[in-house]
Amino acid sequence: MSTVAEPIDLPLPVVGSLSPSRAADFKSCPLLYRFRAVDKLPERPSLDALRGTLVHAVLERLFGLPRADRTLPAAAGLVEPLWQELREAAPPGAELFADDADGSAQAGWLESARELLASYFTLEDPTRIEPAAREELVEVVLDGGLRLRGYVDRLDVAPTGEIRVVDYKTGSAPREAFEAKALFQMKFYALVLWRTRGVVPRQLRLLYLRDREALTYTPEAEELRRFERTLHAIWAAISKARLTGDFRPSPSRLCDWCDHQALCPAFGGTPPPYPPQSDGTEREGPAFGGTPPPYPPPPQ
Repeated sequence: MSTVAEPIDLPLPVVGSLSPSRAADFKSCPLLYRFRAVDKLPERPSLDALRGTLVHAVLERLFGLPRADRTLPAAAGLVEPLWQELREAAPPGAELFADDADGSAQAGWLESARELLASYFTLEDPTRIEPAAREELVEVVLDGGLRLRGYVDRLDVAPTGEIRVVDYKTGSAPREAFEAKALFQMKFYALVLWRTRGVVPRQLRLLYLRDREALTYTPEAEELRRFERTLHAIWAAISKARLTGDFRPSPSRLCDWCDHQALCPAFGGTPPPYPPQSDGTEREGPAFGGTPPPYPPPPQ
C-alpha cells in the first residue's frame, strides 16, 4: 500500500534583511547605509533620541494600565521610574548627564519629556483605546528571500478586523513636501502586516507630539505592491554595492546632521577600508571588487 506524502511548506531561504530605517538610509545616502549597517560606526548620543526612547517607554507602559488609570498624571508619574530603569540599562546618551552635579539639566530634560506626554493627550484619549500589540516585532520573508523586519509602536485592531498602525514621533512634523518620506516607514510596516495577516491596514497614523499634529494615511493593496517592488530594487542596489564597494554619498541638507562627515568623500574624508575586517575575516558583504568612481561635491 503506497502513501502520498503531504507537501511540506519549507521556509524561504533568506538572502538579506531590511528594516525601515536601513532601507531609508540607503535611499537617502548609500554611504550612510554602509557606515551604519556594514561598518557599524558609532554615532554621537543625543538627548533628543534618548528622550524619544523614554517617551515611547512611558506610552508603552501606560497602555498596560487599566483604561481608567491611563491619565496624564499617571503618565507623568511614570517618567522618573522608567528613566531610572533606562539608566540602569545604560542606553546611548545616558552618560550625557554625568557632569550634571546639581541635577538641574536632568530635571529640565525630564520635564520636557512630560511636556511631550501632555501633547500626546491632546491627540488621543488612551482610555478609549485597547491596543492589540505594543512594541511589536513584525517580519516577513518575501518571495526571493528578502526579509523585512521592524518594531511597530502600536497596533490597534477593530472588532471588524481592521488594523491601525500607530507610531509616536517626538520630533517636529514634516512639511507637506516631506510627508511621503515620513510615511516610508509606515508603508513598510503596512506591507509586512499585509503579507503576514492578509489584511491591508485601514489606517497609518503618525503622532507628532512636539507639534501636537497627527498625520494619517490609508494605503491600498496596489500601492503596497509597488512599494514591495521598491524594496526589492533597494535590496538589489545594496547587493550590488556590497559586491563592488561602491557606496556613494548623496549630499543633501541632511548632511548637516550626519556624524560621519569626517569620513565622507563628499566632504574631503576617506571611508574605512572596505570590506571591514575583524580578526582577519570579512564581517559583512562580499569582497571588495572595484574602485569607486569620483564622488559628487558637497551641497552649497
